[in-house]
Amino acid sequence: MADNDSVLAAAEAWRGARMALATVVTTWGSAPRPRGSHLLVHADGRFEGSVSGGCVETDILQTAAEVIAGAPAVVKDYGVADAAAWEVGLPCGGQIAVLVQPVAPHGFPPELFDAIRAARGEGRPIEVGTDLATGQSAIGGAGFVNRYDPPRRLLIVGAVQIAQALAGLARELGIATTVIDPRGRFLTEERFPGVTLDDRWPDEAVTALKPDPATAVVTLSHDPKIDDAALIATLAHPTGYVAALGSRRSHAARLERLGAAGVSAQDLARIEGPAGLSIGAIGPSEIALSIAAAMVKTFHAHT
Repeated sequence: MADNDSVLAAAEAWRGARMALATVVTTWGSAPRPRGSHLLVHADGRFEGSVSGGCVETDILQTAAEVIAGAPAVVKDYGVADAAAWEVGLPCGGQIAVLVQPVAPHGFPPELFDAIRAARGEGRPIEVGTDLATGQSAIGGAGFVNRYDPPRRLLIVGAVQIAQALAGLARELGIATTVIDPRGRFLTEERFPGVTLDDRWPDEAVTALKPDPATAVVTLSHDPKIDDAALIATLAHPTGYVAALGSRRSHAARLERLGAAGVSAQDLARIEGPAGLSIGAIGPSEIALSIAAAMVKTFHAHT
């Protein structure tokens, strides 16, 4: 999951320390965090991640301390069924079950963090199975299976005003963003702070970046010389979300040009055009919001 990045980073930073890992293994109703969410706890009390957005973390931290001290792995259930729900429960109305296991060979082996990081770095998913009765985790193991997808990326083609707003939204969503534009006057750090900039021609840049199912490519330049080349390169990869800015009329013309360039009808159908969800967007920021929403919707549909 994308929001477990901080947990993976903490596991690397705390390598060699005694730790416990809490994982949401079951959800029902208005659960605040999805299945697979982690909370990593250091022996000195530091922690990273979340299993409930704050509702039950205090109890989980106490349980984690006990597991680090030698107690066996345990699955804890939380909900609103008892009078203590507001103290140690989920006032939002949902129910969750959380596994707390040691980060150790007899629990969640530390090397699994390395395997997860390696797989994500190669752009491929990896699954870790856990026996909830013993708390033992292994790649390909049975029981509760947690899937770790590659980190989400966004390649924006065209360093225009909408791209500035979209890059900001993507940053808040934890999506690594690259803005591609061969026009140096458009592509500046001042206009795109904290974003990777790529001044190569779009087809060269996209090909080198190898978009995968966890990658979105959005063309915004309005210049067919830039956008068309990027789309042709993008459609040669299993890109998760492909979108192009423009009216329905301009998109129809775009499809004709790409078809004439040899792009198949099946690949042409992968392009969302006009880009974004139909929310009546007006202005660059709202258009960027509609594109970000469509991108997230598509990412979730593929997982």
